Amino acid sequence: MSEQKNWLALHRFARVSPRKARLVIDTIRGRRCAEALELLQFNRRRSARMIENVLRSAMANADEQEADMRRLVVAEARIDGGPTYPRWQPKDRGRAHPITKRTSHIVIQVTEK
Repeated sequence: MSEQKNWLALHRFARVSPRKARLVIDTIRGRRCAEALELLQFNRRRSARMIENVLRSAMANADEQEADMRRLVVAEARIDGGPTYPRWQPKDRGRAHPITKRTSHIVIQVTEK
């Protein structure tokens, strides 16, 4: 029985809200990598470009280890919340309202099936 290998790639502190990025990453979880790339290329959301780059990086890591590229599957795809940057929006009469700039950690792991 051969040992199953996994290859990981991540993008930390991506400037996209985790809630918005999870909408995109849910579409590729468990799919073949070629099919997942195709789905991401036609997705119009901003986070799709970031996720596509991370997936390509994980595939490149697998290619470095001479994996069979046709058999690669997205084994794990998740979005973890990163730190939020506090910002302030000026309002009338000298007030200021807080704004939270959210960040994400994009984690993609591929494996051979």
